[in-house]
Amino acid sequence: MDRTRIEHDLIGDRKVPADALYGVHTLRALENFTISGIPISRYSDLVSALACVKHAAAVANHELGLLNRQCSTAIAQACEEIQNGHHHDQFVVDVIQGGAGTSTNMNANEVIANRALEILGYQRGQYEHLHPLEHVNLSQSTNDVYPSALKVALHFAVARLRHAMDALSIEFHAKATEFADVLKMGRTQLQDAVPMTLGQEFATFAVMVEEDSARLEEALVLIREINLGGTAIGTGLNAHPDYAARVCAELRRITGLELSTATDLVEATQDVGALVQLSGVLKRTAVKLSKICNDLRLLSSGPRVGLGEIILPTVQAGSSIMPGKVNPVIPEVVNQIAFEVIGNDITITMAAEAGQLQLNAFEPIIAHSLFKSLNHLTAGCDVLRRLCVPGIRANVAHLRSNVARSIGMVTALTPYIGYEAATQLAADALSSGQAVSELAVSQGLVSPDKLASILDPVTLAHASRHSAARETM
Repeated sequence: MDRTRIEHDLIGDRKVPADALYGVHTLRALENFTISGIPISRYSDLVSALACVKHAAAVANHELGLLNRQCSTAIAQACEEIQNGHHHDQFVVDVIQGGAGTSTNMNANEVIANRALEILGYQRGQYEHLHPLEHVNLSQSTNDVYPSALKVALHFAVARLRHAMDALSIEFHAKATEFADVLKMGRTQLQDAVPMTLGQEFATFAVMVEEDSARLEEALVLIREINLGGTAIGTGLNAHPDYAARVCAELRRITGLELSTATDLVEATQDVGALVQLSGVLKRTAVKLSKICNDLRLLSSGPRVGLGEIILPTVQAGSSIMPGKVNPVIPEVVNQIAFEVIGNDITITMAAEAGQLQLNAFEPIIAHSLFKSLNHLTAGCDVLRRLCVPGIRANVAHLRSNVARSIGMVTALTPYIGYEAATQLAADALSSGQAVSELAVSQGLVSPDKLASILDPVTLAHASRHSAARETM
């Protein structure tokens, strides 16, 4: 027979599996929230961050004379085990839950309490010696624990995303160097514009990724501001006057993060603006990554009846019916990640707006959405870096032919022959099928030597680059 133990809450007695580190509150949450099927253990950063918060609280409470050394030490040891990746399988409540994260907080309290009891030599569930609420949750409320742990966890997750983005940017820079002398036509509104190099195009991708990595670092400044010590609504009820400062200092030590206590804890307990801002930056990142992937798909389209300017690496067969077909599957999957992140941002926006009075009860769905966005963007950057960008090849001959045939070359002649003459030259080239350079000479508009100097594609591309650099100075 399955072994159980009896635990009690305000509703009554329940049998809890004897080998479970969680207790009755977690058991009820398991029954109540059969929503996503995703346990909070899926987000290991959040589980570790919860342990960091409980660890800091135990130390601060002991320093303030509120918790004896024996209990404080046992709680700290249990928390350190969780921080090191142990017992995460015991964090079982659904990520989507009512109660503003109370079930998540209680899951942490019970796991830590029962592990601490074992460390002290007692049986799981012998809460008269060390209690999930009386000791592990001392000086705390879900309303300051959950948001503070969430912010610590987000900091860890953002750091991984930024690392993935920075690595992707390096790959784009490497391609920019490789393609530095590969000439092509730039396009605006999908029409021929003026010459550039393929290296310039890929350098732009690198800069776009770098810019958003920097924006994420800026968003972390507000994420590092926590409301720990505010307890239920930010007034600090049931917490020692010095607790907020002590617990924040200890959490800084444990996590290595430059955390700070919010100036107004009442405001910080109800305001999730920092999470909305972070989501907005993630959306911006997703939009720009998707734009890059759109460009990669367009540039590689064909391969013979599309643009066909670059060749993406072949990673899998593309069709169950069309032999030999290869699809741009890596850029496509990143596009889909971007669509999801944009949708997550809408969810976060609505959840933030729906908060009432002194608390936002919808942080669990905000957390779930943020972690999905962060984890999937990190994975997307990684697969783009590993399986796509390094293997991209330039279709050099095709690009050179495009430059020679492009009507856009006429733009460079405008300062020498005037806009009207250049317009007519473009129309003549388009109708006759002849190259702009041939017609310019045959019509006596410029000499061959002057034309060669004006229409040197290398000169044009680098002049464009230098001009852009001057404009940003």
